Amino acid sequence: MDLFSRSWAALLAAVAETPDEDFARPSGCAGWLVRDLVCHLVIDAQDVLITLATPAATAPTVDASSYWKRVEPPTGDDPLDALIPRLAAAYGDPALLRFHLDDVGSAAGRAAGLADPAGLVGTRDEVLSVGDYLTAYVLEWTLHHLDLVAHLPAGAPPPAETLAAARRALERIVGTAFPASFSDVDALRVGTGRRAPSQAEAAALGAEFLGRLPFVLG
Repeated sequence: MDLFSRSWAALLAAVAETPDEDFARPSGCAGWLVRDLVCHLVIDAQDVLITLATPAATAPTVDASSYWKRVEPPTGDDPLDALIPRLAAAYGDPALLRFHLDDVGSAAGRAAGLADPAGLVGTRDEVLSVGDYLTAYVLEWTLHHLDLVAHLPAGAPPPAETLAAARRALERIVGTAFPASFSDVDALRVGTGRRAPSQAEAAALGAEFLGRLPFVLG
């Protein structure tokens, strides 16, 4: 619960500090500008609010690790993926998009802080505890924080503790630990296909591990 709050608060603060002109720069999500990523975060915050308000009465079907499934890399053909750039552009003024994320995002953060970690919620046709749901989102927020600042040299990075937690989460999900020579940032970016491994990194990973990359989660 604490890591969820830290990762989300850090991401909201990073968006709030992003200058208007940087909203038109590329993000770390292939094909998305920073404004598109921020629009996606608004939808993510709405999903958190909806899930926390959707109690479940059956036994959990997934936990924080199995919540994420490996999926095929996005092609841009998904209707929601195609909608987000158009929706982001419709805001026009980056201040409006920034305000909407702060408004909905702050509400999502408060709802998470008030939720019972042992309570059960339903989402994506699965049931899991509130604690596991919020733990799963530490990986989401941390990856998107890296995406936000990928091409913004002055952007504040995610907190070290949430980077470490996100790396551990990814390693649990894929069942493999990255080499110790990889920083948390490199493990997350290379592991999820946000950048290709260098020659030295590829050698450290080995052919078998390299052949499994990237791990695209959804």
